[in-house]
Amino acid sequence: MGEFAQERQRRSREFGPWELREGVRSRASELRALLQERMDTHQDVPRVQTLAVEALQELDKAREALTHREHSRYKMGSHLAVGQIHLDTAQNLLLRLSQPEEVIPMMPGVLAIVQEHLPPSDPRRVKVERIDQSVTQTGRLSAPELETILDAVGVARQASIRETLRVRSFVNIVGWVTAILVIGAAVVALLGALNDDVLPLCFTPSTGIGQSGFTVVCPTSTNEFPSTNPNAALKSSTSPGDYVVVEIVGLVAAGIAAATSLRRIRGTATPYNVPVVLALLKLPMGALTAVLGLLLMRGGFVPGLSALDSSAQIIAWAIIFGYSQQLFTRLVDGQAQALINTVGAPSATVTPPPPAPSTAARPQP
Repeated sequence: MGEFAQERQRRSREFGPWELREGVRSRASELRALLQERMDTHQDVPRVQTLAVEALQELDKAREALTHREHSRYKMGSHLAVGQIHLDTAQNLLLRLSQPEEVIPMMPGVLAIVQEHLPPSDPRRVKVERIDQSVTQTGRLSAPELETILDAVGVARQASIRETLRVRSFVNIVGWVTAILVIGAAVVALLGALNDDVLPLCFTPSTGIGQSGFTVVCPTSTNEFPSTNPNAALKSSTSPGDYVVVEIVGLVAAGIAAATSLRRIRGTATPYNVPVVLALLKLPMGALTAVLGLLLMRGGFVPGLSALDSSAQIIAWAIIFGYSQQLFTRLVDGQAQALINTVGAPSATVTPPPPAPSTAARPQP
């Protein structure tokens, strides 16, 4: 009962797709059965026994990583990437301990891995494609060709790991930037509440109660003053909630923009959720752009829009400025989509390689 409760607690704290973890675990069980069969079949071959034992140890490491016992980064989904690394190593060892005739049935899968992660111009990929054509025609695989395949597969799996790590690095960077923006938005709201009359988000339109009066329009109120001193009127009209209201409105507008932009982001099979971190980035960005946009309007940066007539107009422009954060974050969206497209992208263009030149001597005429 105690072990069951601990396992349940570990699962409840796990971040990352549960399906990926079970996929890696089931593949590890399959490889373990294949390795055990090879060990039983080649009991008198020391090389096979040594490589099989090493592969089984890699599978054990993969299982330990998936159960969160060997590292403390499980909350970021890193355990899935670590388990996949050990699983790839075990698969490479399985290929290395296989005989050439045993690798021939695996050639479609081997070719798919190489084409998925190596560009078409890579000489190792070109060589593997030529070997695959030769194997299809002759049904034979030589020892040097097997070594070429093993080298290409190893490089392809390393490229796959680098693709996953690039996605993880991007997610971490966006996460840190989001945290900084959240702190910045909170500080702006706090300073605006404590010193609401330093940089007010209020406007004084030309229409008033008289030639000597002023109408002060703020995000949360509209007041009229029979005064000739606009600064005093602004100071008495500001409210500690002005910045908070504007930031909340900008955050909601940014949330709508985030939901709209998700339709252009393709999902990824990596354990790192790129669309979610992109959506979270837009929220504090929208809160800040709403405040900064209104400050620019109040400073006369936008000609003809320096004096809004009502609180509703201020809120409306806060919505527009909050949504307009998409102009800045779309660059991040483009970078994210380009990064996702690089995961397994080389397989998109597969062209048959030219046949290898014949080394046989041509008959003399």
